[in-house]
Amino acid sequence: MDTLIIEVASEEEALAQAIAAIESDRPQPQRYLFDSEEALLDTLTGNRFAILKALCGTGPTDPQALAQRVGRDLSAVHADADRLAAIGLIDKDENGTLHFPYAGVHLELDWRSAA
Repeated sequence: MDTLIIEVASEEEALAQAIAAIESDRPQPQRYLFDSEEALLDTLTGNRFAILKALCGTGPTDPQALAQRVGRDLSAVHADADRLAAIGLIDKDENGTLHFPYAGVHLELDWRSAA
């Protein structure tokens, strides 16, 4: 199991990363890209990030067990897990079992003044 890198990158930056990965012919870390800081922060709320943390390295998990693990209501966990599954950050099978196939997350979020 690897660590997933979550970061912000424009389409041009994402394409450049993909090309560099192909040209280097070396294994690259798994990445999930958001197109803006706002999109990342709107999507990865504290509760959704807690879900990712709880799923790290655990293997397939029942939503009820996950709700207990994060100390939240099952319906709220379902809603957040559905959102994370819809954008491809977690897997959800036909039985509703949730899976995040990574041992950890490295979040890259930075910005600089426009000076």
